Amino acid sequence: MSRALLTESDIRAARGGVLRIEGEFLLTPSAQDLALKLGVRVVVARPGESLTRGRRVVAVAADHAGFEMKEELRRHVEALGWLVLDFGTRSREAVDYPDFAHAAAQAVAEGSADFAILVDGAGIGSCMVANKVPGVRAAKCDSMADVENSRKHNDANVLTLAGRLERGLAREMTASWLSLEFEGGRHARRVGKIADVERRYALKTI
Repeated sequence: MSRALLTESDIRAARGGVLRIEGEFLLTPSAQDLALKLGVRVVVARPGESLTRGRRVVAVAADHAGFEMKEELRRHVEALGWLVLDFGTRSREAVDYPDFAHAAAQAVAEGSADFAILVDGAGIGSCMVANKVPGVRAAKCDSMADVENSRKHNDANVLTLAGRLERGLAREMTASWLSLEFEGGRHARRVGKIADVERRYALKTI
């Protein structure tokens, strides 16, 4: 069953302190904080369509070293027409990147988001974390060539970037990455083998 993704804007739109939705729902961390602050209750009505039906969703997350880049890319992605789920961090205060990268990658694996964009100092650690989540294919990209290859050939569903990347290039890379489609064909066979490796090791943990 699909689950509605409730963001801060949904909480602010609640009338009389009550937000009525249909079916199951998930609150983004920022939406949960705002709901507690404003005293908004989420009430489930009859089963029906998800609030996000027909909308493309991107999860974003960063550590303190990627915070400023994440904020800029969040606004950029929203301007491109995507619904953005922001999993933090929300300041430059030092945090541990695995916590935030995992949350956003998990949203992709569970189907709550179509893609995720992760930013930390080098982009490497978040990529490593994301690729531990079953179903995630994270790619650390430093150039437009990396972006094109990761989407067209590898069907990457998580993009990781270095916070020190030049901002204009980061925006261009993000827009291109979100617009590109997987080419399939011979690449589908190879991506399928990535999934086979993942399943092989998953079986060993049962």
